Amino acid sequence: MSKLTIVFAISLALLIYGGANLYVGHRLYRGLVLIFSRINKWVFACVYGVIAFSYLLEFLPLPGAINELVTTFSSYWLGIFVYLLLWFAVIDVVVFIGKLCKLIPSPVPKVVRLCSWGLAIFCTIAFVGYGIYNATQIKEVQYKISTKDSVDSPKMKIVVISDLHLGAIQSENRLEEIVEKINAMKPDLIAIPGDIFNDDFDAVKNPKRVSELFKQLEAPYGVYATLGNHDGGKTFHQMVKLLKDSNIMLLKDEYVIIDDRFALAGRLDSSPIRGYGGLKRKDMQDSLEKIDPKLPLIVLDHNPIHLEEYSSNVDLILSGHTHKGQIFPGSLITNQIYVVDYGHYQKNANSPHVIVTSGVGTWGMPMRVGTNNEIVEIILD
Repeated sequence: MSKLTIVFAISLALLIYGGANLYVGHRLYRGLVLIFSRINKWVFACVYGVIAFSYLLEFLPLPGAINELVTTFSSYWLGIFVYLLLWFAVIDVVVFIGKLCKLIPSPVPKVVRLCSWGLAIFCTIAFVGYGIYNATQIKEVQYKISTKDSVDSPKMKIVVISDLHLGAIQSENRLEEIVEKINAMKPDLIAIPGDIFNDDFDAVKNPKRVSELFKQLEAPYGVYATLGNHDGGKTFHQMVKLLKDSNIMLLKDEYVIIDDRFALAGRLDSSPIRGYGGLKRKDMQDSLEKIDPKLPLIVLDHNPIHLEEYSSNVDLILSGHTHKGQIFPGSLITNQIYVVDYGHYQKNANSPHVIVTSGVGTWGMPMRVGTNNEIVEIILD
């Protein structure tokens, strides 16, 4: 991607975000003046502008504590903004239709304007509050997948976690619970298909503690991981080192044979943010075809956008990345982008099984609405 394209994309995103904030800020102000008539619109505009673009302060060389405060605030604000925009838009459309149908007088009475404004605020608070709470919960889901005979006796249990996003808001706080839940499942093997980190290793508050918790993971056949788009950048080598020191086997377009029972391959992500220190995704088709066809083949590929790359020699693809949209209405978008943005999918009887997890962590806003943080248990039958 050229620098000009990047500049254009950033400019367009800022323009759209700025326009949306003009709408939300205007709607907030119009409601507030109904209650507090003496609010100065210029003071309000300045305060709202600082809040709306607070995330830009993250790029300034601020002291650590201040930068953490700004990052936390802007992450929560993003979720609040999404639902203010959603509910103001929905209610404005309802009022507009009400006017067309002569159910609401024109001009709109003050009581209707105040009630509709209050309803938007209430719905925003309810959705954001629920989203923050739900992001602290971890669900467990189970799938049973039939594979080639080599794995049948005894059955194999694989536990999958994706999108930990270590370094993001609240990410490290839930890691101990995640490890405890995984060990309680008594997996034979643990798989982590990407986005273990959140762009920057230095954002992880306590790497030593993270490593200690990873080392507590218990699985007879080990813990295997592959890289997601957020597992790159200038601190890439520190990320890789922590995984190695934590007894996690990182598969970088490689495969291993597990106890002569099945093959496990891990792919590099095709679009890592700021790169993998020179590593790039390879075409693994020739390598995978060399695997004994009697062995079931499982592939860890972070982004489920590449399903067309795999043929009938692959039994199961494990992915994450989508978060299932993370907060409503995000799931409506991911459902349109991906053939499968969540759950189990198989195109036909000769195609690989695909399991896409919504992830065990959050990215950006620390909220979950209409989706869950989850740990996936797969029984190979």
